[in-house]
Amino acid sequence: MRKKCLLLLFVVSVLLGTFSNVFSVTANAEASSAEMAMELTTGEILSQSNAEVKLPMASTTKVMTAIIIIEDCNLEESFIVPEESVGVEGSSIYLRKDEEISVKDLLYGLMLRSGNDSATALAIHHSGSVEKFVEVMNERAKKIGAQNTSFKNPSGLPAEGHYTTAHDLCLISCYGMRNRVFKEIVSTENYKGKYRSYVNKNKMLYNYEGANGVKTGYTLKAGRCLVSSAERNGMDVVCVVLNCPDMYKRSAAILDECFKSFKLINLSEEQVFMSDKILCKLDKSYSFIAKNAEELTYKVISIDLSEKIKQGDKVGKLEIYVRNSLIFCGDLYSI
Repeated sequence: MRKKCLLLLFVVSVLLGTFSNVFSVTANAEASSAEMAMELTTGEILSQSNAEVKLPMASTTKVMTAIIIIEDCNLEESFIVPEESVGVEGSSIYLRKDEEISVKDLLYGLMLRSGNDSATALAIHHSGSVEKFVEVMNERAKKIGAQNTSFKNPSGLPAEGHYTTAHDLCLISCYGMRNRVFKEIVSTENYKGKYRSYVNKNKMLYNYEGANGVKTGYTLKAGRCLVSSAERNGMDVVCVVLNCPDMYKRSAAILDECFKSFKLINLSEEQVFMSDKILCKLDKSYSFIAKNAEELTYKVISIDLSEKIKQGDKVGKLEIYVRNSLIFCGDLYSI
């Protein structure tokens, strides 16, 4: 009887161990090597994990490529496809040697279909060579604030020394999403251009409420990478996941948590306050992040003024608190 009990305990323990391993694998199936979420307007960090770890980023590299082309080139210009961009390995829009195409059609092919050939053609059009374009990529990234990023090509194909961090990629992507043209491109589901037409392969646009961008990526070395963006209740959140097996599910979970936990507070420069019977307002509009569950307390602190008040004189301060913590302070000026 004792032997039977011991045998039964052994079998149960093995089964529990097996199930435990299954649950462990399931729990980690959504895990990213690194991730970051920022609010677009303020740049406030809402969520992060391993955000400073240097990792390959596959085709999310093309976010930087697109930014440079949009800022520096005439999108309506057409040119002849250079031979170097024909037959580039990986994802492609199947450019043909000597065909004519517009910068705009290449940009949409870059961001909607992740064309590596499109990235090469745009790089050569911009700088004369891929190598020179890469120099521009690294210079522009540093100006944006991405200090731990190194580009070796405009497409994201595996290369020694080609890496970023979730923090840097989120900075770069937020910078891009503040550009009207960039945002319009990456939020487009279907594009019909002069020379080419595309359907966006970013599934977030079809499956996540408020999604408006931005770029997928995958290589064997980098794993599945995704930069996503969504807007709800006036707040736009940009999210990065690197090396994430279920990148869509994990990104949706991060975005859900951000929208559940935070809200964007906008203070307009047209909003009127009262400081010791003097009508006043802020010098400009401000935005900041607050937690949804926390109540805000507004206080106007008046300044003692002996002289006659003129329009534009500083007459007080606006302070906003969560419990006893000051989260915003701005000067108020007479109207």
